[in-house]
Amino acid sequence: MNSEGQAVSNCFGWRDQRVLELHSSGAGSYYKILQERIGAQHCRELGNELPVGAPISFLYWLAEQGKLEPDLIPVSLGDFVLSSLCHEPPSVDTTTAMTYELLNLSTLQWHFDVIEQLGLSAVRWPTLRKQGELAGSMKMGAASIPCFASVGDYHCALLGALLFEDELSLNISTGSQVSRIVPGLAPGDYQTRPFFDGKFANTISHLPAGRSLNVLVDLLTEIAKAQGAIPADPWSYIASAAAAVNRTDLEVNLSFYPGPCGDRGAITNISEKTLNVGTLFRAAFENMAECYYASALRIWPDHSWRGIVFSGGLAFKLPQLRQIIQDRFQTESRLCPVAEDTLCGLLLLAKAFNGKTSVEEAATELRERYGLTGGGSLRFEDEQFRG
Repeated sequence: MNSEGQAVSNCFGWRDQRVLELHSSGAGSYYKILQERIGAQHCRELGNELPVGAPISFLYWLAEQGKLEPDLIPVSLGDFVLSSLCHEPPSVDTTTAMTYELLNLSTLQWHFDVIEQLGLSAVRWPTLRKQGELAGSMKMGAASIPCFASVGDYHCALLGALLFEDELSLNISTGSQVSRIVPGLAPGDYQTRPFFDGKFANTISHLPAGRSLNVLVDLLTEIAKAQGAIPADPWSYIASAAAAVNRTDLEVNLSFYPGPCGDRGAITNISEKTLNVGTLFRAAFENMAECYYASALRIWPDHSWRGIVFSGGLAFKLPQLRQIIQDRFQTESRLCPVAEDTLCGLLLLAKAFNGKTSVEEAATELRERYGLTGGGSLRFEDEQFRG
């Protein structure tokens, strides 16, 4: 957007892959050169992520193409809407600023050394807002509605899971993440993200989950679709067929998309009796559990967690998957007490900001209502805590 608050481009999404194009120098892709310019130390200071579709990537591409005019302001969609509604200059919360991949986690300020290295110094950056700080007010008749900067959906989901610091979070949906909350910045061989109340979340993301499982589902339903039939929802059959299989030596690698567990999937050790829906998905669930366990050891090497908190659509839908993971981790577990964990996180933020309290205090009150005391105190069989 420009300084007058007008949009000067369409919205760039995380699927934007233009940075993978060959750089004009011929020395590799724009992404490869971007990584080389940043270097390992700065990459760690930025949180150890740098996904291809992040703002840092397409901003660098635009700058290299001479298409980034001076004084333009890169802003998230949510913050652009707020800026327009409130008629205020754009601002950004640190949980959203992190996704630009240009936030220095040690200072929680824009990383101007990296910005200069990438030729982005002419860009104007949104004002960074502190937790609970107003971004502006929206006028509706005689009313003035306070508005806060948009926050990260990952952060809201993690907050809404009502996670204790001695618990491990497994969010399993289209994609999945293994996360823990820590009291301060502790970089390592994982991604680091700012959290609420000055805390940080250490995480491994882009792990195989629903998107990878759908590759198998698409294969199983391909013939019916090609013949014009509309298959019924296959998941009820998949869940029951997999639940009937106690063990299998069929092996499935769900790394159909690049991620921490690899970039090539496989189905191996096939025999006449093992290649069926039940064994296929039982083996797939076991592969997911192994990926989660390996990732958990990266963010929590001494494996001193006292329990697992499951959240996300697949975690609610597939009790067998939860059981396989719990058996692999050899620990207690519980479901997130609400199905809409992200909305629950927003509710807690609203309560904290309105009451001028810490986010942790708001979360503690809700934990007490659900009878949560930490360390996997509620098992996932406690169905009354799911609604």
